[in-house]
Amino acid sequence: MKQRILLTIIGFLIFNLSFGQENEKYSELINEAWKLYETREYLKSAEKYSEAFVALNNKGKSSDRYNAACSWAMANKIDSAFVQLFKIVKYDNYINYNHISTDTDLTTLYSDKRWSEIIEFVKANKEKVEANYNKLLVSVLDTIYNDDQKYRAEGEELINKYGWESEEVKDFRKIIIAKDSINLIKVEKILTEYGWLGTDIVGEKGNSTLFLVIQHAKTETQLKYLPMFRVAVNNGKAQASHLALMEDRVLLAQGEKQIYGSQIGTDMITNEYILSPMIDPDNVDKRIEEIGLMPLAEYLNHFDLVWDIEKFKKRMKEYDLTRTKK
Repeated sequence: MKQRILLTIIGFLIFNLSFGQENEKYSELINEAWKLYETREYLKSAEKYSEAFVALNNKGKSSDRYNAACSWAMANKIDSAFVQLFKIVKYDNYINYNHISTDTDLTTLYSDKRWSEIIEFVKANKEKVEANYNKLLVSVLDTIYNDDQKYRAEGEELINKYGWESEEVKDFRKIIIAKDSINLIKVEKILTEYGWLGTDIVGEKGNSTLFLVIQHAKTETQLKYLPMFRVAVNNGKAQASHLALMEDRVLLAQGEKQIYGSQIGTDMITNEYILSPMIDPDNVDKRIEEIGLMPLAEYLNHFDLVWDIEKFKKRMKEYDLTRTKK
């Protein structure tokens, strides 16, 4: 199955389709399909993925089609699994050979002659895309990425087991800070020498790594690279959705309100997750639609939060009143 990437310990899930009613229905069905997969109801999961694709006029994200193939394979519906895989390797130029060749969800397909066709397509796609890569930088950024994500994944497990304020988590945060410092030195060297590199040079993973490392740095470092980041987005060398994450984080760190609603905070009294202060909540979905992010209500649902705009606006009035009195 395709793994969901941790952008931060509290991540921001990115969805690069423009959203109308059809797209919202699609996303709702995809989430249902994922949950069914997690509970090992593979046939129901696969059927729900099919519903999602129909809801979007038989369109769908490559990652969702891959996940659908996994669910079909786990349900031992081999033909249906291959239908989805051929779509992504032929038309979406799927290139993740390392993942597809080791994904145990797909082992039921190995004995079928079509499996070798899929693998050859993936290899060819990968070779074509990577022809102009800077292999040395790809390797360096790949190592940085693995360090960044590995320790955050382990940290999340410790938080779930011991709690955010536990000694175990506090000690582990020191390890993450040390790793982040080393990674930042490496990434700053790359940015100084090459600028913000696009996917055409370092691939999607390498490009995302540049963002992740700066996103996890101190606010002054983020401010230093924000102008370069904005230029990179304008030149198609970085994702607007990644920039939105950093813009929100920097604004909150400076005592301002976020723009896109990407940042989740904790209520100091109840210790529950809450949406951090945000400007103009009435138009937030318009803003995030422009940069390819999922609707706020759907995003908050991943944290088991309900988007109650009136309740949020009331809280913002109290927040503004408190700031005025200071």
